[in-house]
Amino acid sequence: MSVLFAEICGGITSPKGFVAGSAFCGIKKGNKKKHDMALIYSREVSTVAAATFTTNKVKAAPVRVSVEHMRTPRVRAIVVNSGNANACTGLSGIEHAKRMAVATGEALGLKERQVLVCSTGRIGVEMPIKKMERTIKKLPKALQSDGSLKAAKAIMTSDTFAKEVAVELVIDDKTVRIGGIAKGAGMIDPNMATMLCFITTDAAIGKKELQHALSIAVEQSFNRITVDGDMSTNDTVIALANGLAGNKPLKASQANSHIFQNALNYVTLQLARMIVEDGEGVTKFVEVHVQGAATYNDARKAAEAVAKSTLVKCAWFGCDPNWGRIMDALGYCSIKLREEMVDIFYDGVIAVKNGMASKTPFSKLQDVVAKEKFTITIDMHLGSSEYIVYTTDLSTRYVELNMGE
Repeated sequence: MSVLFAEICGGITSPKGFVAGSAFCGIKKGNKKKHDMALIYSREVSTVAAATFTTNKVKAAPVRVSVEHMRTPRVRAIVVNSGNANACTGLSGIEHAKRMAVATGEALGLKERQVLVCSTGRIGVEMPIKKMERTIKKLPKALQSDGSLKAAKAIMTSDTFAKEVAVELVIDDKTVRIGGIAKGAGMIDPNMATMLCFITTDAAIGKKELQHALSIAVEQSFNRITVDGDMSTNDTVIALANGLAGNKPLKASQANSHIFQNALNYVTLQLARMIVEDGEGVTKFVEVHVQGAATYNDARKAAEAVAKSTLVKCAWFGCDPNWGRIMDALGYCSIKLREEMVDIFYDGVIAVKNGMASKTPFSKLQDVVAKEKFTITIDMHLGSSEYIVYTTDLSTRYVELNMGE
């Protein structure tokens, strides 16, 4: 079945009823002017919410608080800060995350549990909570029906550009919109990759159905990106649906649910690709596509091993098509492998045939790796399973950016 949707402007405020805004607080020492607090709000009605959170065993306070608040059937707002992760801050961190929710609730006339809380920034630093509470009181006045970009900029840390996307589709003859913003550039690795992402939709959909759709979307997008192999303490994706589009509530068994799913997949994948493209010190965006693996898990292990290999990533930075490092990564990732059956392609140009060097001139492979974007395809010839990971090179600039803060 052909599925059509159109990309539009507006990000998280393109769906009906959603507003967003930002304000300056000065959370991070030295920040004199950048807005560092944002608020996303369903102005007219409450929403059903779905979320995925970091799988790191060290979880930031706002993650723990938001996990609890997700138990409420109707969420209304998300408050976010940049400049401080509120992670590894003990009981005071939990208290401060709760105070953010309380202050937001008081400012909007909501219950504390109707507010989700997110933070991003340096780990292990106590929040300047009193100053933040004063700023939160001002946030409702900053809410705008076109405030998506301001919110996207406010949640940035080492990002170099704001990340937002929105799509429009038709369900039951009703116009439905899905919008999203995200942040992330460093500490990016699959398994709820290191980032924050907020998605809004005016589709009518149940909480259970929204969670199912979001989990699928995250698996094919944010769980398939890596920049440096580090998973953070604050990873969060939240989706809010307020039903104002007026369509019949989406059910998993309906054909319309597939239309919604494809559109949601597009939104999350576009944001995930933006995060990789904006990786710290990145000069190359690389798609690693493993095919012909014996099992799905083998395909995933192989793609992730290549995508996260420091040696491979350094070679890409140096414009060196060092396929030997790719073969090495395949060999140590505990998968079913027959070396003499492996083929490797650089943007369709064969580099390895039957586990050995092809007859392709080295200079032709160098031309591919010199590009800003290219695809590595690895065919194992052992089955029909495949997997894709979006990754980057590893540059000297990345080291410089992470020697301190």
